[in-house]
Amino acid sequence: MGEALAEPVVPVRRGWMAWLFAANLGLWLAIYAPIQVLLPQQAELLDKANKELVFGIVTGVGALVSLLVVPLIGFLSDRTTSRFGRRHPWTLAGAAVGAAGLAVLANAPSVFVMTVGWCLVQAGIGGMLAALTSAVPDRVPVVQRAQVGGLIGISQMLGTVLGAVVVTLLVSGLTAGYLACAAIVVVGALFFVWRTPDTQLIAKPVKPTFWISPREHPDFAWAWLGHLMINLGNAFGTLYLLFFLGDVVHHPSPEDGLLVLMALYGVALAAGAVLFGARSDRSGRRKPYVYLAAVVMAVAALLLVVWPTWPSALIAAPLLGVGFGTYWAVAIALLTQVLPAASDRAKDLGVLNVANALPQVIAPLLTAVILAGLGGYRGLFAMSALATALAAVLMSRVRSVV
Repeated sequence: MGEALAEPVVPVRRGWMAWLFAANLGLWLAIYAPIQVLLPQQAELLDKANKELVFGIVTGVGALVSLLVVPLIGFLSDRTTSRFGRRHPWTLAGAAVGAAGLAVLANAPSVFVMTVGWCLVQAGIGGMLAALTSAVPDRVPVVQRAQVGGLIGISQMLGTVLGAVVVTLLVSGLTAGYLACAAIVVVGALFFVWRTPDTQLIAKPVKPTFWISPREHPDFAWAWLGHLMINLGNAFGTLYLLFFLGDVVHHPSPEDGLLVLMALYGVALAAGAVLFGARSDRSGRRKPYVYLAAVVMAVAALLLVVWPTWPSALIAAPLLGVGFGTYWAVAIALLTQVLPAASDRAKDLGVLNVANALPQVIAPLLTAVILAGLGGYRGLFAMSALATALAAVLMSRVRSVV
């Protein structure tokens, strides 16, 4: 058990980083291609008059499933004593369940079946995420974590952009789009498991519990809250972007417009993640980069408040990208540095990942209220800026990380 729980000190090699990157790329593509393109199209196909409501219900219920599954799978993987390792069995199982859910979506004849399919996707991909995220504190020394976090952020961006490319340009139709996503996520998981080692746990840790006391671990609590708010701000700014382009900007082809914005977003995200992740590792400082990221993301959202047009969106997209890329690189390092115990890394990261999933549950509900009575899309982007700024305030309360 000692080797599995020891703090890593040997730097990981580029090959290991590359396979982790590939697995995360498949994971994020399988999430964001449906969220950005396929699910909105399917919601409109099944119930055009209530497309926003359908999309909100499906994504909200699915995110609730992810919210429950991620810490559970993390908890189980922390205590897995398989000869194949602690994390790899859950990576493969998660990819398989996620692919099955995408196959269900490919032929969903109703909103109910669509919801079931997306719940399977969120359960499977959530389990895969729990296993892959825990690889960072398991394998990566602290001095490398922002660099690796930057690569994970880039994989999330590329998953978003390439997902849009795959389901709009390379394949046509909902069925082909969903099945392509299923194949990609499985291939990424298989190669990561095949090409990287996974430490075997000999004896299960003691004190199995999901509760992490904010009183005993205040830095973990403040980091969780800050992570929640920045993801809520990002959800407000991105979940309904396709509808924003069609209903407010009146873009002649919202899907093509979304692809352009995601490309700009992606290039800027990669630049922010690589540049500021490396600088953070060299300096050993995390919070100044979190503050910078929050300010840039808030400015991007405010730009759409005062000027909700296509030219404004072309400016806001790369601003949001460089901000989120910077944040994601540094956040991985910061969050893994406030974990309470080595024996519960995956479970505790699963609790942190609740802050990723919870905004997908509450954002659709809050968005419906905001769009109906609090200023429409201007109000929505204003709330995005507010949530992002609040994240910086909350992160400032973390004391053990500079």
